[in-house]
Amino acid sequence: MAIVVNLDVMLARRKMTLSQLSEKVDITLANLSILKNSKAKAIRFSTLEAICDALECQPGDLLEYVPEEKKVP
Repeated sequence: MAIVVNLDVMLARRKMTLSQLSEKVDITLANLSILKNSKAKAIRFSTLEAICDALECQPGDLLEYVPEEKKVP
């Protein structure tokens, strides 16, 4: 996947657990876990905003673009 979610890094920096974040932003632990493990297909801006507010960070702190290696035919 070309977009990497660094939620675990930001949680560690803020000394916060996924459960604590879940309570703060009112998002299920299961959905945050999917996001943390880069299994999510999409994220709503309102969700991203709530996470950034709770973690006091910018979207770029959570999301990173890593180009995939191009396959040669």
